[in-house]
Amino acid sequence: MSTETNRFAAPLTPGQILFSFQGRIPRKTYWIWGVGALLLVAIFFFILLGILGVKDQTTTYLVNALLLWPSLAITVKRWHDRDKSAWWLLIVLVPIIGALWAFIECGFLRGTTGPNRFGEDLTGKV
Repeated sequence: MSTETNRFAAPLTPGQILFSFQGRIPRKTYWIWGVGALLLVAIFFFILLGILGVKDQTTTYLVNALLLWPSLAITVKRWHDRDKSAWWLLIVLVPIIGALWAFIECGFLRGTTGPNRFGEDLTGKV
């Protein structure tokens, strides 16, 4: 087994999940981090807009920009789990069908059983 494969044999740290574009994550991790991020954003916007009364559009752009990298990193690792390259991120540019395809592939279909070119299978280890 190569050192590249062994490097991803252990579950990823939160920093690796959110900021690295290498490795794989199973569906469970994808949903936990994806839903968790959405909840944090919802709470942030509720506090910022609801309680503090901030109505600045710049705030929305800033939050979206901050979430872009982690959401891309999580989704890339999910495509890797399906043994597909990060270029599959572009499928969402196909109107309606692309987003549906990505939602089903990343959210509901199991990744490759066993190791693939992106690392070890972490299903059941996370």
